[in-house]
Amino acid sequence: MSAPLRPHLCVIGAGSAGLTATAAARAVGLSVVLVERDRMGGECLNTGCVPSKALIAAARHAEAVRRAAAFGVDAGPPTVDAPRVFAHVHGAIATIAPHDSAERFRALGATVLAGTARFLDPRTLAVGDIRIAPRRVIVATGSRPAVPDLPGLSSVPFLNNEDVFDLSALPASLVVLGGGPVGLELAQAFSRLGVAVTVATSGRALPRDDREAAAIVAARLRREGVDLREETPALAVRAAPGGVEVDTTAGPVRAERLLVATGRRPAVDDLDLAAGGIAATADGIVVDAALRTSNRRVFAIGDVVAGTPRFTHWAGHQAGLAIRTILTRWPHRENRDALPWATYTDPEIAHVGLREAEARARHGDRVRVVRADFSGNDRAVADGDTEGFVRLVLGPRGRVLGADLVGPGAGETAALVALAIAGRIGVGALAGMVAPYPTLAEAVRRAALGAYAEKLADPLVGGLMRLLVRLQGRG
Repeated sequence: MSAPLRPHLCVIGAGSAGLTATAAARAVGLSVVLVERDRMGGECLNTGCVPSKALIAAARHAEAVRRAAAFGVDAGPPTVDAPRVFAHVHGAIATIAPHDSAERFRALGATVLAGTARFLDPRTLAVGDIRIAPRRVIVATGSRPAVPDLPGLSSVPFLNNEDVFDLSALPASLVVLGGGPVGLELAQAFSRLGVAVTVATSGRALPRDDREAAAIVAARLRREGVDLREETPALAVRAAPGGVEVDTTAGPVRAERLLVATGRRPAVDDLDLAAGGIAATADGIVVDAALRTSNRRVFAIGDVVAGTPRFTHWAGHQAGLAIRTILTRWPHRENRDALPWATYTDPEIAHVGLREAEARARHGDRVRVVRADFSGNDRAVADGDTEGFVRLVLGPRGRVLGADLVGPGAGETAALVALAIAGRIGVGALAGMVAPYPTLAEAVRRAALGAYAEKLADPLVGGLMRLLVRLQGRG
């Protein structure tokens, strides 16, 4: 066997986290071996964020045709050409793929290996016949669809959030198991494209999101024709004429196709973590606050980490922290207090930072909550899309601690609040912001102004304002 490669860093996994880590490491001059067993770009590019948002975009246009009459435009019902829809989906992937390609990363100076990496011992890995003895390792192998232990599931064909984009035709009907972001995004998209969709979920829809905000999303899906069954666990699955039948606590559901969207599990099966001295649980690799594993030479980032928020943008953030720690040898710790996330249903739903209960646990009665509804936003009124709200959680001295948003463009507007939280900006800066008119982001400013309306209700502040008004009259 030839001598091992001895780079500064070996990155296992070429998804969003691994590619970000590799690019950052090369930017500062570290030698890198990047290993990928499947497709460059990982789940986000090939089977996750990119194809799902491309499908959602196609569905949004179909829905816009249906709603056109409300704006004085008569278009009739949309005609959906499924092959062209999925051609758009795969075209989006193909357009972005060169940015994530092996050729690009070789051009950056990384050594890119195709194959499965496994630990031989705490300091050495193998990819086929190639051995690697790096100074540091970053495990960024991501996650795979979780398959529930459901009687009969293994005996019927079913789709998951990865292979659903390999369809070339739309089924007449679809039953979705799972009411999280993936399940509801795909349920609404397929429904808008003309598929009869039923969703069965064991809890409420979007359980990680604000209950009021999630209820607005759920109500929209139902109005659009999605048969959304909350608190309805699936009990068993069986083949049926023309498709599948799912037994639920509310009775059977029959459809042509079944989509299982019940979460994801860490992709660690082939790594031989025990040989590398790396502790893991069923939820993923165990890390400290600086993303170091029980083997101090090895870091883990992204979906493979136990207990981590499984978002592409957070994986990229973790990649930067890991590279900074490796380069400086000083632990750079993650801080989830400014973490944003969004679900791209219509209306969109987003969250940033602390929830009200979390903020009160830290700051007690110094926490205030202010809100603005999109029904009072001129851009939303002009667009005919006024459902939803912006709710800000404020801490001591008016510092912005968190927000829940639901409505048009909530994911984009959440970025403004995320910046305020990361910059430790007070509500006064948001209230004093000059936003272009009319924009949806004005809802954030309107909510912030609510903090001052509360202050005017205070007897001392109100008395001072009345005094100033009387003094104006004497001038």
